[in-house]
Amino acid sequence: MSEELRGRLPVAEFGFPGELRDRLGAAILAGKKTATTGLLVEWELDSEPIPRAGERFLVVDSSEAPVAIIQLEDVRVLPLADVDIAVAHDEGEGFRTVAEWRHAHEAFWNSYADQLRTRLDDPAWRLVDTTPVVVERFRLIDRLAT
Repeated sequence: MSEELRGRLPVAEFGFPGELRDRLGAAILAGKKTATTGLLVEWELDSEPIPRAGERFLVVDSSEAPVAIIQLEDVRVLPLADVDIAVAHDEGEGFRTVAEWRHAHEAFWNSYADQLRTRLDDPAWRLVDTTPVVVERFRLIDRLAT
């Protein structure tokens, strides 16, 4: 079933492999995580289209094993400063404020910012209030992990 799903659905990887990815996958399976946010520049660098509402994705864990199928319900591009408490809450990581959400996300994105600067050929690139982010809201369609 795993290979059949991989052939039919694009893969959604939440965070990098390890504790974070597995924690986020567990939050999806528990119904706590119904949103995610990424940097628009990453789609642009990979020449990938921004996902659209209605698309389904196969969620994998750190070992690349399928754990869930999700369906996008809404996708928006907005400035980093416009992320609100609803998004922070729906990310399912226990953020009580937008400031907590932003601190955690900036720490994550800054952990590989040097790679982004290199790919962009822009040594001055950094996260600012106007940095475009992609907010994806989704619903759990199927639990594949036991």
